[in-house]
Order: sequence, then structure tokens, then C-alpha cells
Amino acid sequence: MSLARQHFQRMTAAAAAAATDPGAPVNANAYELQLIALADAKRALKQVQSVERKAEVKRRVLPQFAPWVRGVLEAGRGGQDAVLMTAMVWLIDVGDFANALDIAAYALQHGLALPDEYKRDAATLVAEEIAEQSLAALGAGKPVDLAGLQRAAELTDGHDMPDEVRAKLHKALGLAHQALAFPSADGDMQRPEAETALQHLKRALQLHDRVGVKKDIERLERALKP
Repeated sequence: MSLARQHFQRMTAAAAAAATDPGAPVNANAYELQLIALADAKRALKQVQSVERKAEVKRRVLPQFAPWVRGVLEAGRGGQDAVLMTAMVWLIDVGDFANALDIAAYALQHGLALPDEYKRDAATLVAEEIAEQSLAALGAGKPVDLAGLQRAAELTDGHDMPDEVRAKLHKALGLAHQALAFPSADGDMQRPEAETALQHLKRALQLHDRVGVKKDIERLERALKP
């Protein structure tokens, strides 16, 4: 997409969003065109069975919605927008937590709902999907976006969700800090990181007693003894 086209889409989105009352659906021709593009992208995804390849498709199509997303966020009117909310979910799916959480902050501020297909409210989805992706990365020994995890926790703090979901988020935070507390097998423990890890893991266990953190808590408690 050319820079001129991106600018046009961003300005069009901003204009459409600015003309929409908070909480009402965006109802402009430009938005309808975005919905058509979204429907095309969803049809392409339905042709793919592999989760990994679905992520590749999402990564490929997301840039075409980026100007619209930026325009809506800049307008800041809070209109209900299926394109925006789907983009948020897909950004999480491809691991782009930073851009997804920019949308999440806007969505939670204005109380926007996800499209019906997602079966969850925005706060629950953001917390659970980012936690699960982070836990999978930790289990595979891959880098974790700790800043994204922390921001997800901050944004969703105070929003109602199942205790099991918030427990996953605390577990992911705890294990991420634990990894920083023990950077190598023969290195010194980083005590502040270990203490933070223990705090999150204990909170996870308090929320859900089968979250699977008891051994990690015992390890940290032993390491933190004077």
C-alpha cells in the first residue's frame, strides 16, 4: 500500500470515527469497505487448517487494516468497530502485543465488545491469550515479551473475568520473572526478580489451586531463605 493510500485510509477512518457517537457502530461507506476487506481475509483464513499458517496469513493481511486502526485510535470517539476489534485479536495471535495493547487500551476505555465469534469480553481475551502465548514461549525456552505481559495485567486490572484466567496471567508473569531471577545454571540469583516471581506465583495459586505453580513456589522459597 502506498504512503498516500495509507494516509487516505487513516484520515477516512478518523473522519468516520469522529462522526460516530460513543458506543454506537461506525456507519460510513469507508467502514463498509473495511468490513468487505475483513470478510475477504476471513475467507482466506478458512482455507487454511494449520494454526501456524493461519498466523502467517494474519501477519500478511494485517498491514492493510493498519491505517484504519490508526485513524480510529486518533479520533478517539469510542464507536463499536468490528474491524478494529478483530485486528486486536489477530495482532495478539501473531505476537504483536504492543500494537494489540494499544487497541486494547482504547477498547477497554470505551467498553467495546468483541465480535460474537470470540465468545469472550475484551479484557478476558486479552489477558488469557497473552498469558497462554507467553506460557507457551516460556515452556519452549523462547524470549517472552515481559513488558507486554505487564501492560496486559495493568490494562485488565479491575475488569471482571474468571479467576482461572487471571491466574494464568499471574503464572506467566511469575515464570517470566523467575527466568530473569536465574539467568544461568551457575549464575547468582537476582533476588528482586525472584521476590517478584514468588509474589505473582502465590497470587496465581490463590486464584486457582490447580494452576500448576506449587513446585516453582517451593523452589523460590528455598532460594530466598536467608
